Amino acid sequence: MNFMQLAAREALLGMNSNHGGPFGAVIVKKGKIIAKAHNTVLKTKDPSAHAEVNAIRKASKKLKTFDLSDCEIYASCQPCPMCLGAIMWARIPVLYIGCTSADAASIGFDDKKFYDDFKKNGGSSLKSISDVDREECLKVMKKWLSKKDKVPY
Repeated sequence: MNFMQLAAREALLGMNSNHGGPFGAVIVKKGKIIAKAHNTVLKTKDPSAHAEVNAIRKASKKLKTFDLSDCEIYASCQPCPMCLGAIMWARIPVLYIGCTSADAASIGFDDKKFYDDFKKNGGSSLKSISDVDREECLKVMKKWLSKKDKVPY
C-alpha cells in the first residue's frame, strides 16, 4: 500500500467512525511514516481538527519539533486554506494531493468561498476590527524582541 492509499484508508476510517468528513493525511520522512490522521471535527467538536492539522500535530509531537521541512505530506483531498496554512507554517515542502477541491465540493465540502474571500482585495468577508488595544498588544511583541531564549519560527 502506498502513502496516498494509506491517506485514503485513514479518511475511510474517520468517516466510518463518524469522527468527521472523509479526509485523511499521512506525513512521511525519508520514506518512513511519521504520522497518519483523519478528520475528527465531529468527534472533538473542534472545527480545526482536519486531517492535515491532526497529522501535523502528531508528527511535530513525535519528532519534537515544529519544523517539518524534511517531511512530505499526503492529503486525500486538496487542503482547505487553514490546512494549507498549517502545512506552510510546518515548512513541509512537498504536498501530494488525492482528490481535487471540486471533488470535495461535489459532496458538500466547498472551500471555494474561503479561497474567494482571501483573493478579494487580499482580505476576507470576515468583519475585522483593527487596532483594538494595539499599544497593549505591542508591549508583548516588544518584549518578544528582547527575550533572550526565544525560538524564532
